[in-house]
Amino acid sequence: MERKAVLTDGAPAPIGPYSQAVAAGDFIFCSGQIPLDPVTNTLVTGDIRVQTERVLDNLKAVLEAAGSNLDRAVKITVYLKDMNDFAALNQVFEGRFKTHPPARAVVQAAALPKNASIEVDLIALKGR
Repeated sequence: MERKAVLTDGAPAPIGPYSQAVAAGDFIFCSGQIPLDPVTNTLVTGDIRVQTERVLDNLKAVLEAAGSNLDRAVKITVYLKDMNDFAALNQVFEGRFKTHPPARAVVQAAALPKNASIEVDLIALKGR
């Protein structure tokens, strides 16, 4: 099975020894994204809705670089610093995944990179 690293300027550069995503077989495995602005490489300001939108925009850019899109996501894992943000997270996801939302898990995390409030990773199918 062919395995290819994915890298795009449309999402923040990795802050460690990992790829933004790896395409393997029929799938794309996206590394966790936190709400970093890809231009400034700083955390975006705003509530969890703003931060979640930035994370999903980052993942969208990675998927597009790999020849896919958010509609092809099959599994998402969300790491929240505070589960009190769960309802607001759901509002953003309802706007982004209107039909056939992916499978999802949400976990509260004690700490995330750069003290972010949210991190999201996902698995998607290749293709558009």
